[in-house]
Amino acid sequence: MARYILRRLIAMPFLVLGIVTLAFLLTTVTKGDPLAAILSDRQMNDPEAVAAAKARWGLDRSLPERYAIYVGNLLTGDMGTSFITRRPVAQDILYRLPATMELVTAAMVVGTTIGITLGALAAYYRNSFIDHLARFFALFGSSVPVFWLGLALLYVFSVKWGVLPGPGRVDARMQLPPSVTGVLTIDALLAGDLRVFVDAVWHLILPAFVLGWAVAGTISRLVRANMLEVLGREFILTARAKGAGEFRVVVRHALRNTLVPTLTVIGYSFAYLLTGAILTETIFSWPGMGSYAVDAARGLDFPAIIGVTIVGGVVFLVTNLITDIAYVVANPRVRLG
Repeated sequence: MARYILRRLIAMPFLVLGIVTLAFLLTTVTKGDPLAAILSDRQMNDPEAVAAAKARWGLDRSLPERYAIYVGNLLTGDMGTSFITRRPVAQDILYRLPATMELVTAAMVVGTTIGITLGALAAYYRNSFIDHLARFFALFGSSVPVFWLGLALLYVFSVKWGVLPGPGRVDARMQLPPSVTGVLTIDALLAGDLRVFVDAVWHLILPAFVLGWAVAGTISRLVRANMLEVLGREFILTARAKGAGEFRVVVRHALRNTLVPTLTVIGYSFAYLLTGAILTETIFSWPGMGSYAVDAARGLDFPAIIGVTIVGGVVFLVTNLITDIAYVVANPRVRLG
């Protein structure tokens, strides 16, 4: 285990460098002109203003020079300055990443809980009404577009019935607690402000359900398939023959063995949601990485685009490593090569 982790940690900087190189090269082959995000239409017709902007942002240098400068700055934690916000990209990402982490964590809790529960019920009550209902839920959640589901739930629960709040992380009239972690629910608890904490959790319900539904469908199908196989094994029949209670047999023996391969899907789903929450954050006005990436793409903000890509790549690498380790811990018989 230690050798495997060491090898992965040694290889990680080279993989990150590959991600940085690919992201940097992709921004150079786009047809858009980054100066359009820096200068006004009137300034674009002024040769002196264009030359000054190119010199200011290093766009007058050759591609190898720009790449070497960017990698050198990246080693010191400098991801460049955003064309749009005029702030360091690293500062923008550190401000927005906790909001996305909060949303994705809540979505994973919702999706994993629903998915495991439905998958176990579907397997235990195979070919019954419960099984068909759970499979329909999984199929519907995996196939319905996120933007349609988000807008529909917003209209029904927020506009029509008024039982859940609308977009945003918290009511605009509330005074936010001091930012310690950037995660609003945790900061509210640290400040002892239960009113803000409850309101923040209330605002999390809809976007977390929308984002977690697709994950719930995938996990539900996987748990059902694995549990059907486990329920027919000899150790399950032996446990029942020894007089073990049905709840103990299903939960402790069958479900426990089913969750081992499910860990991989949960880990990959977390990384996918962290970098793919763009539509959900846009619909619910969530100030996270997704909305930041959309604004950067619209404004041809190349430093921000590269920064978001790097963070997404690092998240995938770290999540994959943690998932592999968790898989081995849950199933010691597996050997990592």
